Amino acid sequence: MRQIEITANDGGQRLDKFLSKRFKNMPQSLMYKYIRTKYIKLNGKRCEISSRLKAGDILTLYIKDEFFQSTTDEYDFMKAPIKLDIVYEDENIMLLNKKPGLLVHPDETYHFDSLIARVQHYLYDKGEYDPRKENSFAPALVNRIDRNTGGIVIAAKNSESLRILNQKVKNREIEKLYLCIAVGIFKKKEALLTDYLEKNEQKNKVYISKRPTDNTKTIKTKYKVLAEKNNFSLVEVDLLTGRTHQIRAHFAHIGHPLLGDGKYGRNEINRKMGYKYQALYSYKLKFSFKSDSGILQYLNEKVFTAPEVWFTSYFSEGDYII
Repeated sequence: MRQIEITANDGGQRLDKFLSKRFKNMPQSLMYKYIRTKYIKLNGKRCEISSRLKAGDILTLYIKDEFFQSTTDEYDFMKAPIKLDIVYEDENIMLLNKKPGLLVHPDETYHFDSLIARVQHYLYDKGEYDPRKENSFAPALVNRIDRNTGGIVIAAKNSESLRILNQKVKNREIEKLYLCIAVGIFKKKEALLTDYLEKNEQKNKVYISKRPTDNTKTIKTKYKVLAEKNNFSLVEVDLLTGRTHQIRAHFAHIGHPLLGDGKYGRNEINRKMGYKYQALYSYKLKFSFKSDSGILQYLNEKVFTAPEVWFTSYFSEGDYII
């Protein structure tokens, strides 16, 4: 028999979600059996799969020792460098200026370096994160951007901040603005584009159409042209929907692909201009809370801007038209 005390970072979770994170080598069917047969109890009493945990709760577990993984000082995130461009940091969150080329999360090409691994390494070295003291929580990213896109990414240091920020993103109470260089000169210098997007998972590519189908989702992309030079436009974009590759595919659909975009753009122009990455950057973030924000209320109405956007130097001061 062993006991686990639920910490603040574990509170608010369903019992089954917590157990799945804490005991990664336990089959789900066996976990349900343990709960059903009272081999797992909450505060000494029978519990349900859907029971909500609170800080201070005690789980009593009559399960095999093999499910209690031994602690180790060897963590994969320690292999990642701690090089970070920190826009803002406090006790609850970090805002990070991710450079193009860096993964936010591991994928099939992962070699121990990603933005989340760097964050966890950094916080471990600061003494703000120790996996040995956590039952199920690890610092996590709230939003994500493509590997070859740069910009501001939010990291949560504790579970309460992560819960609040995930809800704020869902409710569109966090505004994100992008800058990009698009090929060509726009007839309309400011507009709201509304179309329909379908994703092909196998090709990791999306397709835009004018009419909806059973497989499409509505997309809305608001833009404003800021500058023009040599048949290129510097554009500010406000995503009213957040779909995969939305800006890249939507602008290509209207005949203005992004410079440097190898998937939706024009490779002959990309090669000529020497752009290795798509000229797209999530450069501004505003917290616009309309509902209770708990421990993060102090962030309301704060605006953060990336310290630099690598491709804006292409446009001289005199090129700005608005």
